[in-house]
Amino acid sequence: MYVNFGGFVPVSTVDWHGRAACTVFLRGCPARCFYCHNVAIQDGEDIRDADEIIEMIRGSRMIAGAVVFSGGEPTMQGPALAYLAAAARRMGFSVGLHTNGIFPRVIETLIKERLVDMIALDIKTTWDRYDDLLKLPASNAVKQSLSACKSAKADGSLETCEIVVTLFRGHEAELPEIAKAAGDLDLVLQQGVAAGFAPFNLKELQALAAPLGRRLRIRTREDGEVIYDPLQ
Repeated sequence: MYVNFGGFVPVSTVDWHGRAACTVFLRGCPARCFYCHNVAIQDGEDIRDADEIIEMIRGSRMIAGAVVFSGGEPTMQGPALAYLAAAARRMGFSVGLHTNGIFPRVIETLIKERLVDMIALDIKTTWDRYDDLLKLPASNAVKQSLSACKSAKADGSLETCEIVVTLFRGHEAELPEIAKAAGDLDLVLQQGVAAGFAPFNLKELQALAAPLGRRLRIRTREDGEVIYDPLQ
């Protein structure tokens, strides 16, 4: 089994809320979001034997109890991702996934085979703007991934699922619709950072969160991650 490898972080405290995890980046992504911070691994090749990646994960066992697969878009390499996740499972790691949801069948397989404990699913915009933002037909696939995550969370086959929303100034009106689509899943509101946009600060994001009337987490570069609870 071979993997198009994008990078490895031996220990991270930001990729899985409340957990110390090592992070494996898999190269390649069909989407072209204008604000992508991992442009360097959208394309290209660094082909590695999957067992080499497994040894990297194994080397983090003393400091990390979990592994997160990110990208790029890790589900683009479905068989390799499943192979790595199964190996991590055998080593006693919890398994997390960061995904844009474009490949729902891979997500459904990981859930069905109990190879994932946490999914962080990006919902990037309202459904009517989705295909234009990603530069490919993606909205129906992401809806399918979202549905799979909701069902798995409800029946207990997925421990944790969070919907991550990266919000840019001028697109505030999109937030209520995305939050509604997220339903009862955990919600993370993330400061959008890109050329040509003045990023929201923490207080501004808290004000945008207030009308939602729900507990969520807010991430900014200046303040890290904080919990917003309208009842506190």
